[in-house]
Amino acid sequence: MIRRVATCAALGLALAGQAQTASAAPFKPEGTPKVAMVLYGPRTDGGWSQAFEESRVRTEQALGIQIAVVEGIKESASAIRPAVELFIKRGYNVIIGTAFGYSDAFKELAEKYPKVAFLNGSGTTNGPNLESFYGRTYESHYLCGMAAGAVSKEGKLGFVAANPFGVVNWTINAYEMGARQINPKATTTAIYTGSWNDPVKERAAAEALAGQGIDVIGQHVDTPTPQIVAQEKGIHATGHHRDMKEFAPKASVCSLVWFWDRYLIPTIKKIGAGTWEPSPYGAFLSIKDGGPDIACCGADVPKEAADRVKAERQAIIDGKKVYGGPLADRDGKERVAAGATLSDADLWKMDWFVPGVVTQR
Repeated sequence: MIRRVATCAALGLALAGQAQTASAAPFKPEGTPKVAMVLYGPRTDGGWSQAFEESRVRTEQALGIQIAVVEGIKESASAIRPAVELFIKRGYNVIIGTAFGYSDAFKELAEKYPKVAFLNGSGTTNGPNLESFYGRTYESHYLCGMAAGAVSKEGKLGFVAANPFGVVNWTINAYEMGARQINPKATTTAIYTGSWNDPVKERAAAEALAGQGIDVIGQHVDTPTPQIVAQEKGIHATGHHRDMKEFAPKASVCSLVWFWDRYLIPTIKKIGAGTWEPSPYGAFLSIKDGGPDIACCGADVPKEAADRVKAERQAIIDGKKVYGGPLADRDGKERVAAGATLSDADLWKMDWFVPGVVTQR
């Protein structure tokens, strides 16, 4: 999830080569790591912020440390700076942010406090003591699309999407591509809500999809509302951010799940050891690298299909590229040549769809 990415391409440019200041030597903190996390939303929001909170707890347990946390810090410098500077005043020297909208403020704070390490989930800014990080969410949605294709009776899938940005479009495309691994005739109809977190709009979109005869609903929005609607309608669904079967145990068959601790634990260890060298382009994490994984598969997914999902997951870990060529869009235009792989820059600015995707707004 990336909050209010009005210029989503900015993140793609940053990760694909926009000039940033690289560190000349590994970052060395003053003293042992004392870590704090700044949450965008409430730690019990059921989605994005709760996924960070759960990873915070796992990181504490793995490292034997305590990580202070403040929640509900919105994307404005007037909210971010006081919260972060209070932590720094109290001796915290590793600050973890959790929002795209923290990017500029974190850049300024990192420059002001060069002895403090800054990490920012879904950010765009980087520097000698600052690294933004995000995940290759399309890998997990590709796998969940396979599960969706396996439980769909008619091959008619739906997708409740937030905004028509590359970071969302790549999940929709991957979802359809995964579904067609199981059912070559599967289609995915996507409805954009125009918001990352709006249960009312998400319910309206999910109900509209169900009304069209769609029997599996995927999502790239924050709340579990699409899962809840699917269960109410007696159909299936796949989730985003966390294992959504918590909210719809009968409907949910697969979810993208963030395991931020897989990135945070080794990174904090490196910071403590004085060996951390933040990437000048940020960290763009695959499943193998500690990015988003899956919780799969629900009881209604046939064993043969579940085994195929597991095999494809392993193939991705072993190097398979979801966006490997040949690949054409739904208008027949070649987007990836045979033997090639879609670049990260092209991923971030994705504004096209694969065959089988129907978009509605």
